[in-house]
Amino acid sequence: MDVIKDRLQTWVKPYAALWITMAVGGFLVVVLALAGAEVYEGVVDDDGLANLDIPALQYAQQLRSPDLDAAVTAFTNIGGGIGMPILATLLTAWLIYLGRNWRPLILVAGAAAVSITATAVGKGLIGRARPDHIDAVPPFETSPSFPSGHTLNTTVVIGVLVYVMCLQFEVLWARITAITAGTLFIIAMGLSRVYLGHHWLTDVVAAWLLGLAWLGIVILAHRLFHSLARREHAGGAPSFDRPMVSDAVKEEVSRDSGGSGDSKGPGGASRQ
Repeated sequence: MDVIKDRLQTWVKPYAALWITMAVGGFLVVVLALAGAEVYEGVVDDDGLANLDIPALQYAQQLRSPDLDAAVTAFTNIGGGIGMPILATLLTAWLIYLGRNWRPLILVAGAAAVSITATAVGKGLIGRARPDHIDAVPPFETSPSFPSGHTLNTTVVIGVLVYVMCLQFEVLWARITAITAGTLFIIAMGLSRVYLGHHWLTDVVAAWLLGLAWLGIVILAHRLFHSLARREHAGGAPSFDRPMVSDAVKEEVSRDSGGSGDSKGPGGASRQ
């Protein structure tokens, strides 16, 4: 009984802090979406950022061609309601396998839940019409335009996955590759929505800003979790200097190597 109680105290407290921080942060992001919607209504009624929308759409139309349209459509489908869950599931499962840890699932699932909520709140409150079908590339979408759900959810999910990859991999080039690839993917996803005429540019910019704000809160919550976990003796906290590998795996590798010298973990992570 005491063992179970100690185990609960070891893990419940840090995880409680993680979820509380993410819950409060998620609430703030939804409030930010509401506030952003109010500001947005004032912007589109007067001269302002909305003046970027029509020139951006016109420029995108000049770039279109049948082959490029097909390629961009295939790419943007990755960020949709089917493609993104599949991609996120595959990458999350891979990181869980490498790290022998469920934290990637907790972070990705929690972050995605809030980004989807913020998207629904923004769309429901504003109800902004998308560009006319005559200016868009089929297949057409009928849901409200503000903010771009593809962009917001991609920014959050890919951002969290890149963050976990940077914790997992110690090799500098691997981290740089993950950050560069993730950043380009997020930017390309947003621009693809404008290119296809499925969103206005301001829809995409707002989604980037909301996504980055929520991503920062998720990372802050994760770091807080590690601080409390270390204090509660829950094991070494994964960080950029200490990859996310369980003690059991470390001991097993140490035994396999005869207990001499340092060994390398998944992704080039060194184990002391």
